[in-house]
Amino acid sequence: MSDDDDLVFKALADPTRRALLDRLFARDGQTLTELESELAMTRFGVMKHLRLLEDAGLVVTRRQGREKLHFLNPVPIRLIHDRWIDKYTEHHTTTLLDLKAELERADPKEKS
Repeated sequence: MSDDDDLVFKALADPTRRALLDRLFARDGQTLTELESELAMTRFGVMKHLRLLEDAGLVVTRRQGREKLHFLNPVPIRLIHDRWIDKYTEHHTTTLLDLKAELERADPKEKS
């Protein structure tokens, strides 16, 4: 497993960080003040979580005047999905689709 995967898994392991990602998914481009408004923690606590999300590449920032806007970057999550989830579900999905096709081809008289 690469160091990048480790950072993504570590970032996703925390419920507060997942909540921040959910908030950015719902509305991208939020400031720190907006993101912290619904969390029961200090501004500095939220900043630490955002820093870890940035280090993992899950959040990118852009300055707009005096504000720093935070944006969700879904690419690392998709890479994890493709590497770790998709390959394990492919066999099961194929098996279920084959079973469905076989049942649909079966003679209706044999089903009773």
